[in-house]
Amino acid sequence: MRPLLMRWPLCRLLFLSWVLALASLPSMALAQEAPAPPPAPVAADPATPAPRIGVVTMQPGEIFFERFGHDALVVVDPVTGAATSYNFGYFDPSEPDFIGRFVRGEMMYYLVALPLEQDLSYYRDSGRGASIQWLDLDPQQARALAASLAERAKPENARYHYDYYTANCATMVRDAVDQALGGGLHSQLSGRSRGNTYRSESVRLASPSPWMWLGFDIGLGPFADAPLSRWQEAFVPMRLADALRQARNSDGRPLVQAEQVLLPHRIAPEPAESARRWWPWLLCGLIAAAGVVALRARRRWLGGIALPFWLFCGIAGALLTYLWGFSAHQAAWANRNLLQLSPLCLLLMPGAISLLRGRQPWRGFRAVLWAVALLSGLGLVLHWLTLQAQYNLQWIVLLLPIHIALAWALGRRDLPVTTR
Repeated sequence: MRPLLMRWPLCRLLFLSWVLALASLPSMALAQEAPAPPPAPVAADPATPAPRIGVVTMQPGEIFFERFGHDALVVVDPVTGAATSYNFGYFDPSEPDFIGRFVRGEMMYYLVALPLEQDLSYYRDSGRGASIQWLDLDPQQARALAASLAERAKPENARYHYDYYTANCATMVRDAVDQALGGGLHSQLSGRSRGNTYRSESVRLASPSPWMWLGFDIGLGPFADAPLSRWQEAFVPMRLADALRQARNSDGRPLVQAEQVLLPHRIAPEPAESARRWWPWLLCGLIAAAGVVALRARRRWLGGIALPFWLFCGIAGALLTYLWGFSAHQAAWANRNLLQLSPLCLLLMPGAISLLRGRQPWRGFRAVLWAVALLSGLGLVLHWLTLQAQYNLQWIVLLLPIHIALAWALGRRDLPVTTR
């Protein structure tokens, strides 16, 4: 029985790592039977017409795992006219320890060759647009790229270690084109930046789903906040398409010879860029803290409010600890949101339950309560001292006032437990 290959375009698993961490596994995936074996490499005979090479960019979809779009390389046989799509977005869920590797961030993906029309069928049905950029490569470059893709698509060569940002479906297309140009694409893009980051791009593209971009914003660490070159920015298919439009061959002629719309885009367009402001988060934090202070004498009410808050903070902190210390998810390492979402909050939950019952919390409750508040304050100090190495000010100004207010309201010995 042939293994079932599942196509998950671009960085779909990027968010799913955070979804898994937040106890929400995906329920949808696009499954297909294993495609036919890859075509034979195009002959390198100079007398044979060179194949035509194109980059197909598929627009983002409406389902959360489609938000980042997708792309593939297309090779048109010069003799038969058959168009083969080389798609780097497949994985095999029947592999041993697949779930474990997924959780640990050690996923293996495949390059699969399939007819272009078959590859486009899903996007046509779901209303997602697709366009192709025909590359103006020299005949030798086109033949070499076609032969390289056909060889790499063989089952013994097709696997590669997937990384959300540095080795995904789009970066593999980018690298293949760069190799055909002898490093020319990298040299044109690596020294330029628009100031975007892995976080800003992830949050932007996930913005139609609030719970999705919140997962990104919580789960990504300092790695995601360094300004990206245009080369790095091409982990997003649409950014790669923009870069190709501006790229040049060694003789100065445009790399993109022509663009063609393959499928119209019938759903909402890609989200636009927008500035992120921290002051609304501060306002929400201060309002919530004022509510806690106003209820300082009603400790049962505070217990009811604190219980779900500490549960969220504790579980999120435990999962961030796992992603940093026990997984290969580099983008989640050294995440300073741990200072705001401390696993210590789990120790406060028995105290919240005691308050709900009208009893005094357990011994040591106050010490843990103030420790959580002090850790949150430490996050603000580190943010100032390290010149914003991680963009998490919004989480600090939201959660720090709440932690301090709870510590002040519940960390005092002179307030009796009320039954009101």
